[in-house]
Amino acid sequence: MSKNILNKKSISFLEKYLNNASPTGYESEGQKIWMDYLKPYVDTFITDSYGTAVGVINPDAKFKVVIEGHADEISWYVNYITPEGLIYVIRNGGSDHQIAPSKIVNIHTDKGIVKGVFGWPAIHTRLRDKEEVPKLDNIFIDVGCKKKEEVEKLGVHVGCVITYPDTFFILNKNNFVCRALDNRMGGFMIAEVARLLKENKKELPFGLYITNSVQEEIGLRGAEMITQTIKPNIAIVTDVCHDTTTPMIDKKKEGETISGDGPVISYAPAVQNNLRDLIVKTAKENKIPFQRLASSRATGTDTDAFAYSNGGVPSALISLALRYMHTTVEMVHKNDVENVIRLIYETLLDIKEGETFSYFK
Repeated sequence: MSKNILNKKSISFLEKYLNNASPTGYESEGQKIWMDYLKPYVDTFITDSYGTAVGVINPDAKFKVVIEGHADEISWYVNYITPEGLIYVIRNGGSDHQIAPSKIVNIHTDKGIVKGVFGWPAIHTRLRDKEEVPKLDNIFIDVGCKKKEEVEKLGVHVGCVITYPDTFFILNKNNFVCRALDNRMGGFMIAEVARLLKENKKELPFGLYITNSVQEEIGLRGAEMITQTIKPNIAIVTDVCHDTTTPMIDKKKEGETISGDGPVISYAPAVQNNLRDLIVKTAKENKIPFQRLASSRATGTDTDAFAYSNGGVPSALISLALRYMHTTVEMVHKNDVENVIRLIYETLLDIKEGETFSYFK
């Protein structure tokens, strides 16, 4: 297979998919975009009541393999509107309070998007020897109103979800930059795997469940639900991990994983060793560069939800090294994206129907 996997249609889909807001709990519009792109490459779809979407190839097959990413992005909730018309927030997922000041926001209301800004005291007015740092209890949104009633007239109320409007662009030809690459890149990559299987006329001996789960950012909840529905035999999950080569990251703690150096294969209790070894073997045989990452207890990804479901599902994790996680300028390397797609694709071709990956053969 050519190393140049992505085409103009792929990038157009990626841009549309990323630019659409998909906050945790409100993923459905993004899921519709994803399903529309995936439709020519699958036989049918499964959806559940919370919005997880699954494209299925060979739905009648008894043996089921999942490839998975998660659809949701971090966001904020309106938590309190002051009498003076300022808005205080709480997190919906792991939103970073330190990047908030001076950011533009979209507040999602029944009347449409209401624009706002995270305000911050001017440098001239701050005490130099005792500067306050941004914290959850001191960041606030200004929507240009002077009274609570004015804010409410705009359609803003407690519980409205808030996202950043930052959009996709390519930096220096090979770096994809946007908010929410964590982890809509995963949904994008598994969709590309489905496209390549179709275009290359590959017949799989099992059912393939291309799964775009919701609510990962608040505890792997969408995966927890959909794995009970699918009851898979094997799960290969893709998510992001940290590029640890940028300043202020301790490699002794976080390990060394580098954007541009290839897919990251995880070692963790939830990762089934024989399945992981097959992925490593596949990478070596196909000359796909890869890196390794160790997790001490949990991967913190949907891998954990699949692995510990249904009496235990052999699961593995292939990640993209990402810079600036949970900011609005998340960055991944195009080569890594293509190589994760290649690695999942080639691994699927190496999995035999009925394979249990048992340690006790």
